[in-house]
Amino acid sequence: MSRAALLVLADGRFPAGGHAHSGGAEPAVAEGRVRDADSLAAFCRGRLHTAGLTAAALAAAAAHGLDPLALDEAADARTPSPALRATARKLGRQMMRAARATWPGPELDALAAARPRGAHQPVVLGLAARSAGLGPEDAAHCVAYETVSGPATAVVRLLSLDPFHATAVLARLAPELDRVAEQAADAARQGIDALPAASAPLLDITAEAHAAWPVRLFAS
Repeated sequence: MSRAALLVLADGRFPAGGHAHSGGAEPAVAEGRVRDADSLAAFCRGRLHTAGLTAAALAAAAAHGLDPLALDEAADARTPSPALRATARKLGRQMMRAARATWPGPELDALAAARPRGAHQPVVLGLAARSAGLGPEDAAHCVAYETVSGPATAVVRLLSLDPFHATAVLARLAPELDRVAEQAADAARQGIDALPAASAPLLDITAEAHAAWPVRLFAS
């Protein structure tokens, strides 16, 4: 395991396109469900233990060496919202470009050829982690972190929230991030049928509504 590779993959400046997405925070702000640091913490915690856990397990499974095409189908089955499926594949294409430039390898090439329109982002991230010499826990930590850091960064822009307060939210969530990553990696070692399928129906509903907005700051 390379700690430097882990830092590169988890860095928000890694050119994988995530900065353009709010992870559901933009509609949550518009509806008044996220108003301040406390409500941001509640939003991030809910996202972490549902969509975050599911995505982290998919990434851990890919890093563990499970079939990425089967994992991509499993990701589809766990993503009922067409808008979120499209977003996941768009982010997967961008992640694939960045990963193949950074840690080129035959497994990434094979998935890119099999899914030219993009595989689900967590699956690509897990395969990128594997190509970088990282393990399932590393991949799961990356996904768990981006599950909450993306919305936190978006809310700083949407509400002009004090960035120190947003960072404090992430710091306080750190123990839960560790637990979710551990749970995801444990499930990945048991095979695809053991992967969690935790759902967040409100994220699915608001994603569909957000996709129809004529004007928006974030792509999703």
